[in-house]
Amino acid sequence: MRFAGVGLVMLAAICWGISGGIADILMTRGWDPIVISFYRGAVGFICFFTWFLFRFRQIWIVSKRLYIWSLLAGVGVAGNFTFYFLGIQASSVAVAATLMYTAPVFVLLISFLLRIERSTWFKWGCISGVLMGIILLTGAYNTDSLSVSLLGAAAGLAAGLSYALFIFGFKNASSIGKPQTSLTIAFFSFCLILFLFTDKGESAAVVTSSDIGWFLLLGLVGAGISFILYVIGIRKTAASTASMVAMVEPVTASLFGVLLLGDQLTLIQVLGMVLILVTITVLSVKQSD
Repeated sequence: MRFAGVGLVMLAAICWGISGGIADILMTRGWDPIVISFYRGAVGFICFFTWFLFRFRQIWIVSKRLYIWSLLAGVGVAGNFTFYFLGIQASSVAVAATLMYTAPVFVLLISFLLRIERSTWFKWGCISGVLMGIILLTGAYNTDSLSVSLLGAAAGLAAGLSYALFIFGFKNASSIGKPQTSLTIAFFSFCLILFLFTDKGESAAVVTSSDIGWFLLLGLVGAGISFILYVIGIRKTAASTASMVAMVEPVTASLFGVLLLGDQLTLIQVLGMVLILVTITVLSVKQSD
């Protein structure tokens, strides 16, 4: 049973990694990142709402705190998807995915500010390690020849910060109600938020375009199926194990970008990626103990 849980979490992480590559393909075809993000979340919402309806009688509860935390999670996932795709557009799939996985550091810093976590030398060492990895990955050590644009780095880190917001919101919402309810409310708010910012004409054009299949695949792989697999798998997996397995996402995204999309990384960038992912993994495992 435990290995089945690990397998589901790993499969979800692979799906998330592939979704970055699909988004990159759609952007090269001229589609706006915000429109791509909107459809990813909208298809995901349909999947979660269907899942919710099947369990409606057993899981529906009325709770103001559940709604607030779920809405916060929706804001987080809207920012995460959008900034992630903007990061891909401005840099590459590999760089954007790696910077997005700095989320645990943001969670840790927010926890320090809210006095939820106690500050220790180990935690600050992990934060320093991630910062060093970011410097190597983006080329910030040489401002005359940055390997990643300022917009690409900012978008990737903003995706990580938004991911941290989603983690906070979803974790608190799930402690009150079932994940089906939390995800349905979160992605409904996601759709409302991004609908305000999307180009309505371009969004409507997606439905009749030849790329509609890519959009549906992105929504199913990158939101609907993957989140359901993750929620089911995390129940059967230790938190520390899930943290390590989730690192399959940036690895998958990087391989997709380098092998299939032609992204190029220098040796120093690869070292920066490894430093970030190893440090985040150690921090996540230590936090879960």
